[in-house]
Amino acid sequence: MGTGLRICSLLPSATEIVFALGLGDRLVAVTHECDYPLEATRLPVITRSTLDHRMRHSREIHHHIASALHAGSSIYALDHALLERLDPTLILTQELCDVCAVSYDIVQQAVHRLRGTRTILSLEPTSLGEILRTIQQVGDAADVAETARTLVSTLQQQVDRIAAEAKSANVQPRVFAMEWLDPPFTAGHWVPEMIRLAGGRDELAQAGPPSSQVAWSGIADYDPEIIVLMPCGFTAERTVEEFTQMKFPAEWRRLNAVHEGRVYAVNGSAYFNRPGPRIGEGLKILAEVIHPEIFPRTTPPQAWRRLG
Repeated sequence: MGTGLRICSLLPSATEIVFALGLGDRLVAVTHECDYPLEATRLPVITRSTLDHRMRHSREIHHHIASALHAGSSIYALDHALLERLDPTLILTQELCDVCAVSYDIVQQAVHRLRGTRTILSLEPTSLGEILRTIQQVGDAADVAETARTLVSTLQQQVDRIAAEAKSANVQPRVFAMEWLDPPFTAGHWVPEMIRLAGGRDELAQAGPPSSQVAWSGIADYDPEIIVLMPCGFTAERTVEEFTQMKFPAEWRRLNAVHEGRVYAVNGSAYFNRPGPRIGEGLKILAEVIHPEIFPRTTPPQAWRRLG
C-alpha cells in the first residue's frame, strides 16, 4: 500500500467500504451523511446539503429535490478549499444518482483544479454482484486487492447461504418495498433482487433501474401481502415517525398486508440504500421479515420493526 494514499469519500457506502477494507486511517475526508462506522463521524466533512433542515415531511423533501434537479442545481455543496488543503490522491464518488451525492461534474471540476495526478473512482453498482465488484474496485485502487477478495468472498457466502435457506419456503409472498412514502416510490436497483433471494417477489419494481413513483391504484391492484418501508436515507425510527404522520388514502386500509399486520419499517439508510458491506445484513433482515418461519430473528432491534 502506497504510503502517500489519501482517500476522500463522497459516498456513505464508499466510506463503509474503506473501513471494511481496514483503510480507515487513510481517509482524509467524508460526507455530512457518513455516520458508519462511528470513527467516520470524527473525520473532516467535505460536503453539505442545501436542503432546509426544518423540512421533515416526505412530500416537502420530494418537492424540494424535484424542483432543484429540474432547475439543474445540485442538492449538495462541496468544500473546494478543504479539498485543496487535504489533497487526496483517491476520490471515491458516483454518477448514478444526483439525489445521493455531489454531482460527478462538480467533483471532476474540483479535482481538475488540484495539481498532480489523482484517481477519481466512480462506483456505479445496480445489482448485488456489482456491489461486490465495487468493493473489489476500491481494494484494487488502494493496493489491498487480497483483503478485498477475502471480504467479497465472505459477503458472497452470506448471500448464498440465505438464498439457499429461503429456497425451502413453500410460498413466495407478494412484497412491496417502499423507497419513499409520500408520494409512494417502489424500491430500485438491487432491492428487488434482494427480495427475490430472501424468498419473496416484488412485481411492482424492476431489478436494475432506479426506484420510480407508483400510483396508489397500482399498489391496490397488486395488493401486497408484505409491505417493507425503507425510505431512502431514513433510519427505522425516522420511518416510524413519518409513518405515524402519514395520511394514507382509502386504498391503504384495504391492502392485504395492512389487514394482516404485515407492514414493517426497516433502517433503509443502513441496510438497503447504501451499496456497501452491510447489504448482506439487509438481505438477512428481508429474510426474517418475509419468512419468519425459516429465519428466527438475529438482527438488532433498531434494524427493523413490525408496525401495528
